Amino acid sequence: MLTFDEKLAVIESFPELTRTDVSLGRVNFQFENSLYDRKNVVYHLHPNGNGFVYAGLLRNFSQDDKGMINIRDYNELQLRTLLRQSIDSLSVREEEPAPKPSRNRKKKDQLWTNEENQSLTVKWEDDMWYVYSGLNLEMAFEAYGEVEEYMKEEGFRREQN
Repeated sequence: MLTFDEKLAVIESFPELTRTDVSLGRVNFQFENSLYDRKNVVYHLHPNGNGFVYAGLLRNFSQDDKGMINIRDYNELQLRTLLRQSIDSLSVREEEPAPKPSRNRKKKDQLWTNEENQSLTVKWEDDMWYVYSGLNLEMAFEAYGEVEEYMKEEGFRREQN
């Protein structure tokens, strides 16, 4: 286990982190360039060696409900690795995954028609709902509810298969 001073030396070797002294001799380190609301990377590093590192965006780590990992028993390599991964995770904004359709909704092609006998086909592909007019792509949606709303506005009804 590293001492408080050894942990401070490791953490302070990351120039992108800014130190903030807090109560009871504890220290926080923020990553000001975070692309998320979360800026605290190191939280409440205590003179007794206890402290936490944010890992809420990381996989393969056991973390508490706030995404924090206790670093009390971490060695230098483990601490450096965790800090680098935490900073890197806050440096890249991942796209939010598209909402998954209801399990009850069938993912087969759907035919929609209007009063003028025009037809559109709705297909589920690559985690998106696509609306085709013949072979031409008309629209794309992340959620099936958006498909239904669009079709209603355009005067289309789903044909029952």
